[in-house]
Amino acid sequence: MLRLVIAEDAVLLRAGLVELLTRGGHRVVAAVGDAAALAAAVDAERPDAVVTDVRMPPGFSDEGLRAALELRERHADLPVLVLSQYVATPYATRLLGAAGAQRAGLGYLLKDRVGEVGDFLDALRRVAAGETVIDPEVVRVLLRAQSADRPLARLTPREREVLGLMAEGLNNQAVGVRLSITEASVVKHCGNIFMKLDLDPAEGNRRVLAVLAHLRGE
Repeated sequence: MLRLVIAEDAVLLRAGLVELLTRGGHRVVAAVGDAAALAAAVDAERPDAVVTDVRMPPGFSDEGLRAALELRERHADLPVLVLSQYVATPYATRLLGAAGAQRAGLGYLLKDRVGEVGDFLDALRRVAAGETVIDPEVVRVLLRAQSADRPLARLTPREREVLGLMAEGLNNQAVGVRLSITEASVVKHCGNIFMKLDLDPAEGNRRVLAVLAHLRGE
């Protein structure tokens, strides 16, 4: 069971998240509707993880995201799962930069993913465990944004598929299942990817962060 703080300004969605997470076996210790209340709730409750919207009052721009990043500066071990209505590349880039700077789990999901209850709860579990979880559509948008002269252009279509799944946080076995190929084939593709991108093939979250560094243009 995770102790959670939720920040979402839409009352119905906030209530829905509370119900979904409670049924999933977790405890929502605070459910708030703005960034200031989010910061106060985290400082008071010290939750196991935070689930927050990007846009919240008063400006409905990036208040939720800024609050999450500021909270992680004060609580370096705080896992944060950010929800967004659509792929906002600047927000994703800022989050990925935060992922590279800290060890605590971090996630960026589109709100449509909440409708897939199993996927959402699994993503939250992985973020709370310290992993980086990025929505597949976010990965696809970042991949499409790469210019032809970037190292990613060296990858074959299959290698780009594998890289995208790696960026979502999947291990070799899960990538193989998703693509209907053997784990040995995944290992071979990963080796080619690391060689072409000059990446350290370290296992675990460090590997994901290395891939995400390329996706955000570093």
